[in-house]
Amino acid sequence: MKASGLRKGSVINDKGELCIVVDMDHRTPGNYRACYQVYLKNLKDGRVVKQRYNPDDEVEEVRLEAQKAQYLYHDNSGFHFMDMETYDTIILNEEIVGDAKNYIKENSEVTFLCHNKKAVSLDLPPRVDLRVVEAPIGLRGDTEGTARKQITLETGFKLNAPLFIKEGDIVRIDTATGEYVGRA
Repeated sequence: MKASGLRKGSVINDKGELCIVVDMDHRTPGNYRACYQVYLKNLKDGRVVKQRYNPDDEVEEVRLEAQKAQYLYHDNSGFHFMDMETYDTIILNEEIVGDAKNYIKENSEVTFLCHNKKAVSLDLPPRVDLRVVEAPIGLRGDTEGTARKQITLETGFKLNAPLFIKEGDIVRIDTATGEYVGRA
């Protein structure tokens, strides 16, 4: 496919590495030819690199298959998932799971993106609802501006939230930014 057909979320083979398009800009610098400045996230190690393509450059798009699984637990050998169709156990390492570990809880259903029957990343929903397990009490007078406090979620993830959030509340988190969105 041509570089002009790239979109955010497209997966391509860049120099033998699977990469996902995180962001892209169409640049037309003065008298020079137009180009696409593309930010690619390597699915293997998570590095983000900037690459430039001319609109007519050929890029190899990779089709990934979606596979449903259930998250079981985490231990020293990795993150354990169960294939929903065959009931086989799949163990993924920290590099593949990445920041998704902050948003998945035991027994939740997730979707793998697979290439040649091998999982390369997890596909998360845009927002997840998680229970607050630890939240310090907001003090009276701490309300100047946008006062925040650090809370801990059931997955162990810590983030800043408004003062009115207390233990036991269920909050909605944006999985792309890791920020508090609201109560569920």
